[in-house]
Amino acid sequence: MELMQGGELFDKIIEEEQFSESEARVAIKSIISAIEYCHLKGICHRDIKPENLLLSSKEIGIASLKVADFGLARMLGDDSLARTTCGTPGYVAPEVLQELPYGKSCDVWSIGVVAFIMLSGTPPFYEEDNFALFEQIKACRYDFEAKTWEVVSKEAKDFVENILVADPSKRMTC
Repeated sequence: MELMQGGELFDKIIEEEQFSESEARVAIKSIISAIEYCHLKGICHRDIKPENLLLSSKEIGIASLKVADFGLARMLGDDSLARTTCGTPGYVAPEVLQELPYGKSCDVWSIGVVAFIMLSGTPPFYEEDNFALFEQIKACRYDFEAKTWEVVSKEAKDFVENILVADPSKRMTC
């Protein structure tokens, strides 16, 4: 077990509000690497969110990110799917909300939500009411209209757009 003295990525997001593309790239690369390893071992995390991404030290910074809280994780083979509706409302993939059988790509969706938040300081999907939030997620309604997106490169936006895709078969993979 490793002591993670840097706290949650969530707290760092609150503190920083928005990350540079290079900082976000380093963090997202670290998250993708960890989740890719999990997926290769047949593990689907099912609850990727900033609160479950820990920093080993405040001094080292964003590069020391670790994935935590495997309480909702499930073993999935290459040809098996999950059916349990679970996860954190703003980060859960559309196929989970639609109660369709789903695979490991639900983790990729959640990574896309985290990337969106890190790049803009705002969530891609937000509603006070969970029903309205879930409808927004299922319809995959988000945009890059916030002023903070003006300084984000086309490549970074393309990355997010290739992850936040409602159809998991068309979604980028780890």
